[in-house]
Amino acid sequence: MNKKILGIGNAIVDVLAKVDDEFLLKRNFIKGSMKLINKSEFEELKKNIKIEKVVAGGSVANTMAGIAYLKGNASFIGKINSDNFGEIYKKSLEDINVNFSYVKKNEDLSTGASIILITPDSERTMCTYLGISSHLSDGDINENNIINNELIFLEGYLWDKGISEKMFKHVISIAKKNKVKIAMSLSDIFCVTRHKEDFYNLLKNDLDILIGNENEINEITNKKNLLDSINQLKNLNKLIVITRSENGSVAINGNEVVNCESTRVNKILDLTGAGDLFAAGFLKEYLEKSEIKKCLMTGSILASKIIQKIGARLA
Repeated sequence: MNKKILGIGNAIVDVLAKVDDEFLLKRNFIKGSMKLINKSEFEELKKNIKIEKVVAGGSVANTMAGIAYLKGNASFIGKINSDNFGEIYKKSLEDINVNFSYVKKNEDLSTGASIILITPDSERTMCTYLGISSHLSDGDINENNIINNELIFLEGYLWDKGISEKMFKHVISIAKKNKVKIAMSLSDIFCVTRHKEDFYNLLKNDLDILIGNENEINEITNKKNLLDSINQLKNLNKLIVITRSENGSVAINGNEVVNCESTRVNKILDLTGAGDLFAAGFLKEYLEKSEIKKCLMTGSILASKIIQKIGARLA
């Protein structure tokens, strides 16, 4: 019987387009960053690109898609509207066997979308209109969504003061009460900088598993190098997974540190979803009680597959 995992995150439709560096320069976009934009900026930008692909995205949704690709039992909750993008979103997940557990309603704001600009060097620059996705509240999630799962996976992107924080705490308290494990991804360096203290407290008091890249981990610990971060985090007795791009990955499992090499690739096409798919491989193996080294290996293999494709979907 496949152990179940529920992802909770921003439901964002990914709109993929190829552009040149000039396109970013003209608009003062910082290459490789994620910028929040409003609805009119989104519409203006959409008019000026040639769309390659439209698919259900959002960091945790990408991870759930990766788990479904590995024949895992994945569900997702994210807030959409019953508009065109909302329909695309729901169908896009259900088509790949991710159970979409959110009951959609007619909302004031439209479904969130992110324009992902891919430059010739395969770097991706995201312009995201969050729309209704950032209004996911405790009222959208009930005990029945959570109790039958082995693990809940949350994303740092969702954390913000107000309704999101309340929703996070609501999910965590249900999970703890029902002995469901809680994992979270750090999502983004800017995210960590903004909510450093909150994230560290979540890790210390609530999370079983934290996943982040080297920069994000150094940021949350306020350290300049990974060795110092690892030494500090060892004291927390948690499972902390750190991705290091071509330098592989590291897991701190309580007091033990496990290293894993990266999987070599011939040609990188698009870095979108590398971290999300790493998390998918890792968590799928973790649910099957694999050794930590194997969890890291599978994460690395999935990340290497996704960066050789456009977009964040393997299937």
